[in-house]
Amino acid sequence: MARKTEKTRAPKPGKPGKSEKSARARQPADPARRPQPTARGWPGRGGGTVGYVDPAPEWRGTSVQVCGLWPFGAGAGTPMVGVPLGRDLDSGATVCCDPVSWFMRTGLLANPSMFVLGRPGLGKSTVVRRMALGLSGYGVHPLIFGDLKPDYVDLIREIGGQVISLGRGRGHLNVLDPGESTAAAARLTGSARRQLLAGTNSRRLHMVSALVTILRAEPPTDREETLLAAALDILDDRHGPDKTPVLADLVQVIKDAPEALRAVALDRGDIQRYWDITENLEASLTALLGDGLLGDSFARPTTEPMKLDRPVCFDISNIDDSETVLQAAALLSCWSYGFGAVSAAHALADAGLEPQRNYFLVMDELWRVLQAGRGLVDRVNALTRLDRQRGVGLAMVTHTIGDLLALPTEEDRIKAKGFVERSGMVVCAGLPPAEMPQLSQVVELTEVEKRLLVDWSTPPAWDSARSRQADPPGLGNFLIKVGSRPGIPVHVDLTPGELAVNNTNKRWNK
Repeated sequence: MARKTEKTRAPKPGKPGKSEKSARARQPADPARRPQPTARGWPGRGGGTVGYVDPAPEWRGTSVQVCGLWPFGAGAGTPMVGVPLGRDLDSGATVCCDPVSWFMRTGLLANPSMFVLGRPGLGKSTVVRRMALGLSGYGVHPLIFGDLKPDYVDLIREIGGQVISLGRGRGHLNVLDPGESTAAAARLTGSARRQLLAGTNSRRLHMVSALVTILRAEPPTDREETLLAAALDILDDRHGPDKTPVLADLVQVIKDAPEALRAVALDRGDIQRYWDITENLEASLTALLGDGLLGDSFARPTTEPMKLDRPVCFDISNIDDSETVLQAAALLSCWSYGFGAVSAAHALADAGLEPQRNYFLVMDELWRVLQAGRGLVDRVNALTRLDRQRGVGLAMVTHTIGDLLALPTEEDRIKAKGFVERSGMVVCAGLPPAEMPQLSQVVELTEVEKRLLVDWSTPPAWDSARSRQADPPGLGNFLIKVGSRPGIPVHVDLTPGELAVNNTNKRWNK
């Protein structure tokens, strides 16, 4: 069989042969022409670029812990002074914040006060509870002047505080009770004693006038205010410092028509004219003794006096939401009584008779009081200004600026907006779009910050995996504003120890 032989062909000129190609393939490629990796991976066929770059891992620690990592350590962009509140949503850094620390220790605030705004269910009470818990660790006593839900009762009990229950059938708060002021005044002398007693008398007058305002939905007249002031002076002379009068005793003074009171009433020597002048006032005060809308909650002796050496919470959650008038009266009464106790504590500390104590005062559900009647803005304004002394932090909480602008008169609306303008810091949770123009009038916001607050107010979606409504997108998110400085967006996460005292849906738990 013939054998087929392979013919060898000579390579064409200018064209490399197979052996030359393989030799060249084994040689290293030109580095300038070699494919280079990009920030997202290797390009080209088989490279495997990615559309998202994972951020580099970051760790947080003290300067002592990370000093050996220099120069790769970076300082936080937010103050590290105060209660550890949460993490910055932009940088992930820890945010420490509370009005007392930022006023006393850093000087960032002009006064130690805070106004909290946000739609229901987004965590307004949660952020205030976090600050109250942290400040208690710093030795600042939280004082909750009226807990309607309750949101703070469990927390105050856990940190060893006092819980005072008020409401129909649960307890009473005598609005004429000076509280600790009488005992404090007995230990003071000179101008300190006179100032404390004058503040106590002024506070009692404001409180009685406020109850009349809530009952009537309008403030008492100038003549009635003068009559109340004179009647309280006569009442003090009758009872002396050893016995605390009640509202029934004040009504009796008006009925007795003493000469000093008739002179103030300008009855011109006509007793019938006196009865005509005092009839409406007597009727309003009589309605506070037990048969009116407010019942006898404020007409009997105080059930449990407030203590000044520990956190305190006034629990008024037993009052039904349908009793809006009683709720507003209870809140205002707790505020007045609490401010009086703080004033007495400061007077004793200034005289060197007691240690200096700092307090964090919480006035929640502010809108309930402001909308209960015309003129109540003045009462709240008088209370908050009366004892705003150094070392006392104040937190006022409501839903929206619209709550303040819904007041009946322009004068009240302007004064209520002043509560926000005078606050050292404003903390905002999610708010509706219609709130932005109103909020921008009192708080300087950028367009980015406005969009952020509106996005946080988006309603929650349905979570099909758990067959339940998902958490709201803005739950636990807050924007901290101090003057015209850029806002600090922060997210608050609860620790396991806080979850038990932050459960506001206990009645739904089995």
